[in-house]
Amino acid sequence: MAPYPEAPVRQTNSLTETSQMQTHETTNPYRAPVFSALFDEDGFLLDHNLWSEQLGRTIADEEGLGPLTEVHWRVIHYIRGRFLELGGFPSMRRVCRATQIPKDQVNALFGGCRSIWRIAGLPNPGEEAKTYLF
Repeated sequence: MAPYPEAPVRQTNSLTETSQMQTHETTNPYRAPVFSALFDEDGFLLDHNLWSEQLGRTIADEEGLGPLTEVHWRVIHYIRGRFLELGGFPSMRRVCRATQIPKDQVNALFGGCRSIWRIAGLPNPGEEAKTYLF
């Protein structure tokens, strides 16, 4: 399954509505096939160097998280920094201590570790690690 499936085709009787739908789909770079090729089959970014905050916002929208707040960004930047420094995902305990955000609040913000990892633009951690991310 592709990480960013194409939007379902809607039937419409209005030429204007069809034209607007097509314009949105062709001008949204995050729906382009090239963009989808940046992700593996599980939705993880293949090259963490291609990440940007805008890409993080887009992934968060796809995860259903809505706008990212300063608190979200504190967690995301900490996890990215630790990954780039150590090459792995820090424990949730370390994340909470470093960002001074309680675990229940982090879970409420992101819904789980997998979402944080994806939004932070980090590569697929592998099958064993994914069991801890869900």
